[in-house]
Amino acid sequence: MKIYKAIIIFLGIGIFFACEDRLDVVPEDSVEIETVFDTRGSINGAVVGIYSKNQSGDLNGNPQLISDFMADDVNFVGSFTSLQEIDQFETLATNTTIDNIWLDGYELIGAANNIIVNLPDIDLLDLSETEKAQFIGEAKFLRALTYFTLVNHFAQPFQVSGGSNLGVPLVLVPYAPEVDISEFQLERSTVNEVHALIEQDLLDAVASLPEDNGERAEAGAARGLLARLYLYREDWASAANLADQVISSGEYALAPDFDFYDDNPTSPENIFSVINTPTDGPQDESVPGSDEVYVNFYNPAPGGRGDAPFSQDLLDVFAGEPGDRRFAELSQAATDAGGNDTFFTTKYPDIVNNASDGMVLRMADMYLMRAEANLRGGTAIGDTPLNDVNTVRARAGLPALVTVDLDAILLERRKEFCFEGLRRMDLLRNDRNLRPAGGAESAPGADKVIFPIVDDELTNNPNITQNPGNF
Repeated sequence: MKIYKAIIIFLGIGIFFACEDRLDVVPEDSVEIETVFDTRGSINGAVVGIYSKNQSGDLNGNPQLISDFMADDVNFVGSFTSLQEIDQFETLATNTTIDNIWLDGYELIGAANNIIVNLPDIDLLDLSETEKAQFIGEAKFLRALTYFTLVNHFAQPFQVSGGSNLGVPLVLVPYAPEVDISEFQLERSTVNEVHALIEQDLLDAVASLPEDNGERAEAGAARGLLARLYLYREDWASAANLADQVISSGEYALAPDFDFYDDNPTSPENIFSVINTPTDGPQDESVPGSDEVYVNFYNPAPGGRGDAPFSQDLLDVFAGEPGDRRFAELSQAATDAGGNDTFFTTKYPDIVNNASDGMVLRMADMYLMRAEANLRGGTAIGDTPLNDVNTVRARAGLPALVTVDLDAILLERRKEFCFEGLRRMDLLRNDRNLRPAGGAESAPGADKVIFPIVDDELTNNPNITQNPGNF
């Protein structure tokens, strides 16, 4: 399986083994820090606790939703003021939604740092060096994924100034009572510096994670995320090579249909997904940060909120090439929260349990990343851009293209990954406006196509620098 599911059972401070390939554990932050490294089981529990933090709707849910409606895929009609501000490019530093993204991100980073910094010095008879390296590799993968989310939303992309612009602070030590507060009151590192840490974390994860790691992050996931990093940095050869390694590994395959969206964790399409279950977190639909963001917002009533339907622009794109299975099989006609007749995605279908899985990395992205990187780099690593695009189109029931250019690849990415949170960065990194015929406020490099540094950080960190804009 290419995904994970952390089921948290609160029964004192005990650690319970449900079966050989799934551990039901108390996460790291619910036990005393001094007990974390006492046994192999408690160490494993600390690592599973990082996965549990990654299930937060503030890290996997809201960033994807926001990326969709800041761009041109979603027409946001919801009533949450914090989300309306972002949709209208009027985000303030006091915005509670982005504050939660920032705080949850650094909470996960702190938990990952605890493993990365402290585990190398631990010597236990029942913990092999291979297992130790694997645990550290998992923590580094999740830290890299989180820093990638933060830098993509709180900093302008690499293309604005070659990565010399300010990114986010790089916190590399775990919290402990004896650590001086100045260790956390850091200046913002540049985008290049943040990307360098992400790159090294992922290279380390590739080297230490197994090819098949059951329900947890594995080497293929690290390669896939590294390919995305290189694509965003316009390192075309590296992006094509890493995507090709995932494709040719034999661990994954492009699924023949789209049933992998229907809570199908065994699909070969999945490289890394976030599994949300009814027991993972808060069930309050009034909070735009609960673990069920995907279901709440992307589904109509009853069951969902009906806040995030297809934009008219996206509907027009699908109408321009009828017969696309990605619309025919993954959409439903319904009325949105504003009373408008429209369409909603069915990529997050588990309304009954108010939980659905979030895609992070899957095989179609490997093909389309390889296609773009090869096209822009003038190479044919693994295959030609035309063949890769046509492979994805064939699954969608569309005829093969005769030629392919960047516009065709970006269009295919849009139709394949709508409602998965990739569109905003695809537009910004290619110097394209976030909205059709959009004005200066949604143009690449504009102040509020990224988030302001949050008010909590400004209050507690005298060394932080705010992004340009009226915050």
